[in-house]
Amino acid sequence: MSNPDVEAGLTAVLRFTVTDDDTALAVGSGSLPVLGTPRLLAWLEAATCAAIEPALPEGGTSVGTRVELEHKVASAVGREVEVSAAASYVDGRLHRFTVAARHVVDDRPAEVIATGEITRVVVDAARFLARLR
Repeated sequence: MSNPDVEAGLTAVLRFTVTDDDTALAVGSGSLPVLGTPRLLAWLEAATCAAIEPALPEGGTSVGTRVELEHKVASAVGREVEVSAAASYVDGRLHRFTVAARHVVDDRPAEVIATGEITRVVVDAARFLARLR
């Protein structure tokens, strides 16, 4: 069952500046020198990890299991981007986050450049890795 009290507390906001290493050209997702969708997704996942961190049990971590992302606006090298994650649904080990990315203008979030949803599942890190052997 979903727990609204837990959901309200699981949020995070991170900021990044687009560099040449973050471009579609650099990450292999296109030929243009603009923020690549794979890098944007990594930043959004980092926000979900930061949001869920306080809720993890000792020895626990979370793994991404589902992503839905709409990358709406291009971001040039040098642009500052703010990414956010807020829990929208929690059911036991399953945590679903609403995510968004915005350009930063005058040190405030402005134009929305991406929206989506990322699902993470809490796992015991040692048990998870042991299954890979």
